[in-house]
Parts: sequence; structure tokens; C-alpha cells
Amino acid sequence: MTPDKKVYDNILGTIGNTPMVRLNKIAQDIPGTILGKLEYFNPGNSVKDRMGLKMVEDAEANGTLKPGGTIIECTSGNTGMGIALAAIIKGYKCIFTTNDKQSKEKVDVLRALGAEVIVCPTAVAPDHPDSYYSVAERKNKEIENSVWLNQYDNLSNRQAHYESTGPEIWAQTEGKITHFVVGVGTGGTISGVGKYLKEQNPDVKIWGVDSYGSVFKKYLETGEFDENEIHSYLTEGIGEDILPKNVDFGLIDHFEKVTDKDAALIARELAVKEGLFLGYSAGSAFGAVRQLKDELTEDDIVVILFHDHGSRYVGKVYNDQWMKDQNFI
Repeated sequence: MTPDKKVYDNILGTIGNTPMVRLNKIAQDIPGTILGKLEYFNPGNSVKDRMGLKMVEDAEANGTLKPGGTIIECTSGNTGMGIALAAIIKGYKCIFTTNDKQSKEKVDVLRALGAEVIVCPTAVAPDHPDSYYSVAERKNKEIENSVWLNQYDNLSNRQAHYESTGPEIWAQTEGKITHFVVGVGTGGTISGVGKYLKEQNPDVKIWGVDSYGSVFKKYLETGEFDENEIHSYLTEGIGEDILPKNVDFGLIDHFEKVTDKDAALIARELAVKEGLFLGYSAGSAFGAVRQLKDELTEDDIVVILFHDHGSRYVGKVYNDQWMKDQNFI
């Protein structure tokens, strides 16, 4: 895709307008046209650049983020990257809380971008004082002239995808898209894109990808928030033990769960078969389509959004010893 201008004022101008590619060898036995929206082409190497910038700009516009302020956020890594880029250009400090299941690479990159990173335990309830939600909220109360963006409940998140990601996908498929498939964490991507696409064509199917250990699938199907379903899992960036305000369940037609093992093996398969070096959740997203292939026809055009880049996971999914330690290979 040709940029609309040759020189950008700063790195933030390069966010969005990511390419879409056809999946070939790996999708040979799946009916229809299977396309990947490659969000690692964003400067922070993930889809989260879009909403990171949007949340910062909206906080500036409504006066909650003031000059010289500190931005606080709980993040599995990628949202932090997007916010950090915006903060560098706009002159803010960043404090990020994350949890100890996230890859070391993500933490190192956030620190390389000048942020303070606090690593919190994964295996605690969301309302536990040591959870990464609670620590972020507490830091916000303690630090003067700070703002906690709270990507889970901040509706600027899904608005970013309604304004940019959705229209891009519609234009790139010339309005012929029949299915949109994406891993769901905060819910911003699926809800923003889903709202835009269904406004253009109500028949477009919106499929969310979930992890075992997350509450989304059962909640969509039964309306029950089942705490007994919640347990720790390895896949990063998708699934939740809470119901973020950004998830609009009325837009989602189906949730499909994919195992940690399948997601890891498929991520590696995408690399060797398609040359796509993608993050852990990309394996989940393609795995969902593979599991649901009997729902598709040759006329369908399926867009899978691939969240981020494989460089974030070289110590995990792309490391043979780690894969052996998990009994995945």
C-alpha cells in the first residue's frame, strides 16, 4: 500500500493503513478466501497502536491528561507500546503494570521506550490488591497529575477501531467481507470493527476467539459469568477474567475457544508456511477458522486480524525448549 505522503511529521503518522494478505498453503483445506490483516506493520508492531494513540488524544481533549502528566495503564504489553510512542512524542511519563505471564521481550521493550514497568502476579483475582488492575488504580490515586487510561472500560478503545480498522477492512475487501475473526481481550477491536462492518452489511459474521480459562464464550451463550471457568492459561493478550465495557456482546455472533497448545503450534505453522512471523494469539485466531471451516463456503471472504509480531515471543512460542517445557512439542 502506497503511503499518502512521503514524509511524516513524527512516528504517530505511520499508525494504521496496514496491509492485508491472502493465506495460501496453510488455508488450502478451508473453503473461501482467507485473508490476514497484518497489524504488526504499525510502528509499535501491534494493533494496539491505534487505540493507544486514541485514548491519549481523547484524554488530552477532555482535560484529564494535562501537560507534563503521567500516563498509567495496565497492559499485557502491546497497548503499553502504543501509549509509550504517543507519550514520547507528546512529552508524558508512563507507568505500566503488567503480569508475570507476559513475555520478557514485551517488558524489555516497554522499558527501552522509557517507561517504568511494574510486574504483578497473574494468579490473583482482579480485585486483589496485587493484581495489575489494582496496582494501576492505586498508582493513579498516589501520583499527582496522572491519568489511568484503563483500556478495558475506556470506550475510546473501540472507537479507534470503528474509525480506522473497520473502514480499512471494508475498503480492502471492496465491501465483500463475509466474516471477521479476531482474538478478544479488551474487546475494543472486535466491537469497533464489528460495529462498523455490520453498519455496512448486517450479514457480516463477527467471530471472537477465546482461550480456555476465559469467561467470554460461556457469557455470550448463556449470559452467565461463571467464575468456575476462570483459570490461568498461557496465550497472551486474549481472553479475560472480567467483562470489559468495551466488549459489545450484541455484535458478536460466535466465540470459539482454542487451546494454548494449538495456538502455539499454529503460530509456528504460519511462520514456516506463509512467512508470517506473528504473535501467539495469531495462532489462536487462525485456529478458530480452522475449527469452524465447516461453517464456510467457497464464496466467503474471511478476514482474520493478526494482532502483533513474533519478535515479542522469541523466548516462548518460537523457542524449542519453552515449547518442550509446556509439552507442546
